[in-house]
Amino acid sequence: MDTTVTKKSWKQKLLHEISEYAINVVYLSLFFSAVIFYRRAVLAQYDIELDDYFYGIIKALIIGKVVMIAGFFPFVKHFDNKPLVVPALFKSVVFTLWVMLFDSLEEAIKELINHAALAQLPTMLLERMGPVWFASAILIFFCFIPFFAFKEMVRVEGAAKIRNLFLGEKNQD
Repeated sequence: MDTTVTKKSWKQKLLHEISEYAINVVYLSLFFSAVIFYRRAVLAQYDIELDDYFYGIIKALIIGKVVMIAGFFPFVKHFDNKPLVVPALFKSVVFTLWVMLFDSLEEAIKELINHAALAQLPTMLLERMGPVWFASAILIFFCFIPFFAFKEMVRVEGAAKIRNLFLGEKNQD
């Protein structure tokens, strides 16, 4: 019995991490850019113009990395042996909370840079957690459901099989 385990070189690990990050960023960029385009179109009907052209891409670059970092926590894999819907929904919830935590942290840092008093920070953050903040959380959650469902299929079935299912030839049975 061959018990040797093939270890990946640092170059293979780096390439894997870069490709994972790229996939995260492309998916999230498309999703966020579509939402921003919709928001701009709706507001344009009321003669309100936004100049947030690259906001979706910038947000995707940040959230893509946040997702990768959170993926290293062991508790994220807690439901990996359950039916795929369970880990996909669990990861969608956990990663949404993680992203919203980072969003709040980002806002706190901006406020501190703009010379806000440290004592005012909790009040400012609570004020920020209004309907738009919760709508963002819901949007991110629903964005993550197909994202993690697909990642779970790849984890269970393997990238080659999923790639073949989506891009390969259909069976001629």
